[in-house]
Amino acid sequence: MSKIVWQFADEPVSEDFVNKIGDELGFNFPSDYIKCVALNNGANVEPELFNVENREKVFGTLLSFDGSNDEYIIFVYNEYKGTLPKELIPIAFDPAGNLICFDYKNHKDEPIVVFWEHENAGEKEMLMRDEGITAEEAEEKARENVFYIADNFSEFLDKLHD
Repeated sequence: MSKIVWQFADEPVSEDFVNKIGDELGFNFPSDYIKCVALNNGANVEPELFNVENREKVFGTLLSFDGSNDEYIIFVYNEYKGTLPKELIPIAFDPAGNLICFDYKNHKDEPIVVFWEHENAGEKEMLMRDEGITAEEAEEKARENVFYIADNFSEFLDKLHD
């Protein structure tokens, strides 16, 4: 992780505050993420490239823990939760509006890091209504836009490259 440089961060926040927000969202954030985001709140990073299924993607910015920021983690979660599969918590944007998320499904204590592509992602309620599918089927369809990146946050950071 020594090769990483964080830039343009918002004011640092306490680890306790990050935990409190996690509790509000109903999830326990992993400790490596808590330590990182407390210091690098809302920052972008160099190097910024990572691979998802042999396609190069770009790390945009960590979501902010500043309630006055447009990219405040609670706002972003509430904005996307109708479309995101259950148990996904956004932690960062890419420049194209896709999300880097923790996926707690089958990983309650140590969430994996995934890439959620917003292209062709429909709101689950709309899918159920328009396609006449069940909530479970809508959830499965929502998961088609989720791609594995790393087993944990530290591993994700280690995968960043120029």
